[in-house]
Amino acid sequence: MEKLSTSTPALAAGITIESTSSTTSILKPVITTNQVRIVKKAEYKAAALCLAEAFVADDVSRYFIDTPDRADWSEADKWDLHLSIMEYVVLAHCLKGLVTTVGPNYDCVALWMPPGKTMDDWCSILRSGLWRLRYKLSAEGKNRFFREFLPLLHNTKHNVLGDRDNDSWYLVYIGTKASARGKGYARKLIEHVTDQADLTNRACYLESSNGINPLIYAKLGFAIRSKIHLTHAHKPVELDIMVREPSSITQRTVTSQTAAATTKAVVGNVAKGTAAAAAVEI
Repeated sequence: MEKLSTSTPALAAGITIESTSSTTSILKPVITTNQVRIVKKAEYKAAALCLAEAFVADDVSRYFIDTPDRADWSEADKWDLHLSIMEYVVLAHCLKGLVTTVGPNYDCVALWMPPGKTMDDWCSILRSGLWRLRYKLSAEGKNRFFREFLPLLHNTKHNVLGDRDNDSWYLVYIGTKASARGKGYARKLIEHVTDQADLTNRACYLESSNGINPLIYAKLGFAIRSKIHLTHAHKPVELDIMVREPSSITQRTVTSQTAAATTKAVVGNVAKGTAAAAAVEI
């Protein structure tokens, strides 16, 4: 991964000092399982497995795989394709963005695209393997992914953020393993970046494909700005577009409470504690 600039959050590792003599000290980093750390390129498959498990039943993830021209595929075949997609995306973010994790075994993973960064260049597409989707997706899968999904996300982000589109943090994915939910891991990964975004006065942007998650994101200051729909399947897939505006430490509690109230009004009554809340749990 590239060296972090001032716009990318630095990982504040703990340091202990061990005395080997009266005149010599050795500095050793203390790494704990609850510490947020940056995922290196060599670790991308382990991080991708976490996200693949978290999003295995996600409507957007299934949108490119559950197509009429792949009706004869087994669930095992679909899982292999789903995992491959996650591996390509995670590696692309290791190369050009920011991938963080927390927990003893990649229990929660977040993919961020920092301000001024993109993975749309041909070098990143080739190195990450994203080019393989042109051959692995079915004809309808490619139509949905390249002609509908990607342009819709790109145009929506630009329309919502305007001049700030290239100067904001983009939370592309965050997922927690089922066995690790309820431990505050997602909050740690999100606040790892939002704290830095506040210091540099930058907004954070995300899309949510789960009806429950906006209420969770609202606790961290995100608010729904609009909704978009993927319409090429039998049942349209809805995504909530959310933005977190930068705030000072004294404003965060009030901002989060206001965003939560606004989001709850937009989302409406959502059944809590269902299995659908697979990707995120604060």
